[in-house]
Amino acid sequence: MKKTKVIILGGGLTGLATAYKLSKLNIDFVLLEKSDRVGGVIKTVHEKGFMYETGPNTGIIGSPELAELIEDLHDDLDLQIGKKAVKRRFILKDGKWAALPSGPVSAVGTPLFSLTDKFRILGEPFRRRGTDPNETLAQLVKRRMGKSFLSYAIDPFILGVYAGDPSLLVTRAAFPKLYALEQNYGSFIGGTLKKKKEGKSAREAKATRDVFSFKGGLEQLIMSLEKHSGKDRVLTNVDNTIITKQKGKYQIAASQNGESVHFESDILISSLNAPHLENSMFQFLEAESLDPIKAVSYTPTVEVVLGFNKWTGRPLDAFGGLIPHCEGRQLLGVLFLSAFLPERAPEGGALLTIFMGGVRNPKWIKASDEEIKNQVKEDIMDLMDLKTFDPDLLKIFRHNGAIPQYSFESDNKMARISQLEKLHPNFIIGGNALDGIGIADRVKQGYHLADKAVKLLEDK
Repeated sequence: MKKTKVIILGGGLTGLATAYKLSKLNIDFVLLEKSDRVGGVIKTVHEKGFMYETGPNTGIIGSPELAELIEDLHDDLDLQIGKKAVKRRFILKDGKWAALPSGPVSAVGTPLFSLTDKFRILGEPFRRRGTDPNETLAQLVKRRMGKSFLSYAIDPFILGVYAGDPSLLVTRAAFPKLYALEQNYGSFIGGTLKKKKEGKSAREAKATRDVFSFKGGLEQLIMSLEKHSGKDRVLTNVDNTIITKQKGKYQIAASQNGESVHFESDILISSLNAPHLENSMFQFLEAESLDPIKAVSYTPTVEVVLGFNKWTGRPLDAFGGLIPHCEGRQLLGVLFLSAFLPERAPEGGALLTIFMGGVRNPKWIKASDEEIKNQVKEDIMDLMDLKTFDPDLLKIFRHNGAIPQYSFESDNKMARISQLEKLHPNFIIGGNALDGIGIADRVKQGYHLADKAVKLLEDK
C-alpha cells in the first residue's frame, strides 16, 4: 500500500491544476485517472496540415490563477493571443450575419435589436434591481434589456458557451458575476462603469480576458502540467476504484492495467465531473448521498471540424458566428479558428469548427455521420457563401455529457456538497458541476482545492 498525504480523483484540467499546485507546495499526492491519458476532453490533433482541438478550442485568460500558471510554465508554453479579428463576433438574423455590438453606443445602431429595446438598453442604468434569487437569465435579461436583446445577444451567447437555454439557467449559479453586478451596483452598465473607476489590483489585472491558445495547441498545457506535477505521481488506467475510510484515513483499492493497487491518504479530493460520481465508489458515504450532485444535467453536443486547403467562401474576419434559436437553424454556431490563431490551416486555407445539438436540439448526438455531414453541408454553403462543399478535412466528435447546466437544482447540489464536507472534513469535492466551465474556471478551482487540502493538513 502506498501512503500519501492527498489522493486526487480525476486527471482532467481541474485535477491536474490541483496536482500542480500541490507539487509547488511540496505536498505529497497521487492522482488517479481512469482513462489512458490525462487532460479530459482537451486534446490537440495535427492532421493533413491542419491543427484542431477535439474539445475546447480556445481559452480566455479570465482569472489571475490561469495567468500565473501560464507565467510559471513559460518555458514549456508559447502563448498565442488571438489576432485582432477575435474581437469581432457575428450573430445571424434573418439569414444574414450582423456584427454583435461592443457597447451601448453601437447597440443603438445595430439591426439586431428592436427600437423599443434600444431605448430600454439606454435606460438600463435607471432600472430597479431584481429581488428573486432564483431568477433565470432569460427573465433577468428581458426585465433589464428587452426581448430582442435576449433573442439576438444573450441566447446565441448561451448557445455558444453552454449549448444551453437561458430560460433554464439560474443567473446566480451560472453567472454569479453578472448577478453580483446588478445586486451590488444596481445595473449592468452602471456597475461596469463603477467597477472600472474602482480599478484593479496588479494581480486582478493579470486576468486580461484575452482569447488564447498555445503553439502546438491547448494540449501543450496538459503535457506541461503532467510533467511538472511529476509523471510518477499521475497514474492512468486506474479503474474499479473503491474508497473506504478507517481511523480518519481514506483507503483506496483499485486496479491499474489489470493489477491491484492500494493507497492510503489523509485527504481525498474529487475533481470528477458529476456523471462520474458513482455512489458505489465512495463506500464511506451513505447510499445515494451523491444523487443531488449527480442531478446536474449535462447537454449533448456535436462538434464538426472542417479544413479547407483553399478557402473560397466569405471573408473570415471574426472570431466566428453564433446562431440564435429563433432563426430555426440546426447549427449553434461556427468558429473561424484560422482567422485569429496561426498554424491552424495551410496558407490561404481555413479551419472551421461547427457546433450542433445542445439542450434544445439533442437529437444530433444520435444522428449518423452522413446525416450530420449533409446538414453541415446545407447550412455552411449558405452561411459561408460557398459554391461547392469539398472540405479537405472533416471530423465529427460527439460529446454526450459535454457541458453542465447550472439550473434549478443548483441549491440542492451546493447544500449536499457542504453537508458531505462537514460530515467528512477531509473530503473535498470539486469538478465542473460548480464554479464555472471555462479553462480559467477549472484552473482557479484546482488551485482552490489544493489550498483547502493544505489548510486541512496544517490543522491536523
